[in-house]
Amino acid sequence: MAEAARIAEERLRDSMLLSWFDRDRDFESPQLASECHLGSAVPGYVDYAVQNGASLVMNVEHGRFVFSFLPVDLDETVD
Repeated sequence: MAEAARIAEERLRDSMLLSWFDRDRDFESPQLASECHLGSAVPGYVDYAVQNGASLVMNVEHGRFVFSFLPVDLDETVD
Protein backbone atom coordinates (compact mmCIF):
# COMPACT_ATOMS: atom_id res chain seq x y z
CA MET A 1 0.00 0.00 0.00
CA ALA A 2 2.89 2.35 0.74
CA GLU A 3 4.29 1.89 -2.77
CA ALA A 4 0.86 2.55 -4.30
CA ALA A 5 0.54 5.75 -2.24
CA ARG A 6 3.99 6.87 -3.40
CA ILE A 7 3.09 6.32 -7.06
CA ALA A 8 -0.23 8.13 -6.59
CA GLU A 9 1.61 11.09 -5.08
CA GLU A 10 3.96 11.20 -8.09
CA ARG A 11 1.12 11.07 -10.61
CA LEU A 12 -1.69 12.96 -8.89
CA ARG A 13 0.18 15.09 -6.35
CA ASP A 14 -2.65 15.20 -3.81
CA SER A 15 -4.95 12.20 -3.67
CA MET A 16 -7.08 10.04 -1.46
CA LEU A 17 -7.22 6.25 -1.42
CA LEU A 18 -10.82 5.67 -2.42
CA SER A 19 -11.07 1.88 -2.52
CA TRP A 20 -8.83 -1.16 -2.32
CA PHE A 21 -8.82 -4.94 -2.47
CA ASP A 22 -6.52 -7.50 -0.82
CA ARG A 23 -7.05 -10.94 -2.37
CA ASP A 24 -4.78 -12.69 0.17
CA ARG A 25 -7.07 -11.67 3.04
CA ASP A 26 -10.23 -11.54 0.87
CA PHE A 27 -10.88 -8.04 2.17
CA GLU A 28 -12.06 -4.92 0.38
CA SER A 29 -12.85 -1.33 1.12
CA PRO A 30 -15.52 -0.16 1.12
CA GLN A 31 -16.56 -3.29 2.93
CA LEU A 32 -19.13 -5.50 1.20
CA ALA A 33 -19.02 -3.42 -2.01
CA SER A 34 -18.87 -6.59 -4.09
CA GLU A 35 -21.98 -8.18 -2.57
CA CYS A 36 -24.15 -6.29 -5.05
CA HIS A 37 -21.90 -7.34 -7.93
CA LEU A 38 -22.00 -11.13 -7.59
CA GLY A 39 -21.68 -12.61 -11.06
CA SER A 40 -20.70 -9.23 -12.50
CA ALA A 41 -17.58 -8.67 -14.59
CA VAL A 42 -16.82 -5.56 -12.52
CA PRO A 43 -16.01 -6.02 -8.81
CA GLY A 44 -17.85 -3.74 -6.39
CA TYR A 45 -14.70 -1.97 -5.19
CA VAL A 46 -13.84 -1.03 -8.80
CA ASP A 47 -17.39 0.16 -9.57
CA TYR A 48 -17.39 2.22 -6.37
CA ALA A 49 -14.11 3.86 -7.34
CA VAL A 50 -15.25 4.67 -10.88
CA GLN A 51 -18.62 6.03 -9.71
CA ASN A 52 -16.88 8.26 -7.16
CA GLY A 53 -14.28 9.83 -9.44
CA ALA A 54 -11.15 7.69 -9.12
CA SER A 55 -8.70 8.51 -11.87
CA LEU A 56 -5.87 6.15 -10.95
CA VAL A 57 -6.29 2.41 -10.40
CA MET A 58 -3.27 0.24 -9.66
CA ASN A 59 -3.54 -3.50 -10.15
CA VAL A 60 -0.68 -5.37 -8.46
CA GLU A 61 0.19 -8.97 -9.36
CA HIS A 62 -2.89 -9.64 -11.52
CA GLY A 63 -5.42 -8.50 -8.94
CA ARG A 64 -3.67 -9.63 -5.79
CA PHE A 65 -3.97 -6.01 -4.64
CA VAL A 66 -5.99 -3.24 -6.29
CA PHE A 67 -5.80 0.40 -5.19
CA SER A 68 -7.99 3.23 -6.53
CA PHE A 69 -7.11 6.87 -5.94
CA LEU A 70 -9.14 10.05 -6.22
CA PRO A 71 -7.32 13.30 -7.03
CA VAL A 72 -7.91 15.97 -4.39
CA ASP A 73 -7.55 19.68 -5.05
CA LEU A 74 -6.23 21.08 -1.77
CA ASP A 75 -6.18 24.60 -3.21
CA GLU A 76 -9.96 24.60 -3.60
CA THR A 77 -11.68 26.52 -0.82
CA VAL A 78 -15.06 25.62 0.62
CA ASP A 79 -17.55 28.39 1.31
